[in-house]
Amino acid sequence: MKKIIIAIDGHSSCGKSTLAKAMGNALGYTYISTGDMYRAVTLYFIENQVDIKNIAAVKEALTHIRLHFETDENGNRIHLNGRDVSEEIRKMHVADLVSPVATIPEVRREMVRQQQEMGKQKGIVMDGRDIGTVVFPEAELKIFLTADVEERARRRYEELIVKGHDVQLEEIKTNLSERDRIDSSRADSPLMKAEDSVIIDNTFLNHEQQLEVALDLVRERVREIG
Repeated sequence: MKKIIIAIDGHSSCGKSTLAKAMGNALGYTYISTGDMYRAVTLYFIENQVDIKNIAAVKEALTHIRLHFETDENGNRIHLNGRDVSEEIRKMHVADLVSPVATIPEVRREMVRQQQEMGKQKGIVMDGRDIGTVVFPEAELKIFLTADVEERARRRYEELIVKGHDVQLEEIKTNLSERDRIDSSRADSPLMKAEDSVIIDNTFLNHEQQLEVALDLVRERVREIG
């Protein structure tokens, strides 16, 4: 089967990474989580006390950030300057700051540069907020994933509780709503649906059902392009 670029965009905690990982495994594609990339940058800024309002400091910090993904028995892992930060970037202190960091044009430009470099060989699945509109506007398949905010908050809450984090459901819902607002209204690469993307609302779909819907779209698109 001919390899293509699959771009998955959508709201926070609607399962973009879950779907992208599953599609990567099913198709033998490389999975790249742009959300994890922005979280890793945010973690670097926190750990190095980078003032995100100081653009000179931000630009300097970005020259020291190198991100890459590795797959092991625990799945797809992101490395920040050679260090596996896959668990650390999921904590609330990172989640609370990631949207403001992601609105900084200099950060987005550097992440887009690294993402486009990662995707040159095709055969990739990439998820984020602006993949189909900014990073890969030429992607053969664009999916816009969404779900009701109440359902997204419940899923995120259960995920964090299982991992031992002390969180409140209402706190998570508030965080998601604020991230939706910031992501959709930022000046640089706002969250928006590409005109040629296909919407999948997974509020009432389980993982297997949404994967089958997505794989059907891949088969259809590959047939179309020959």
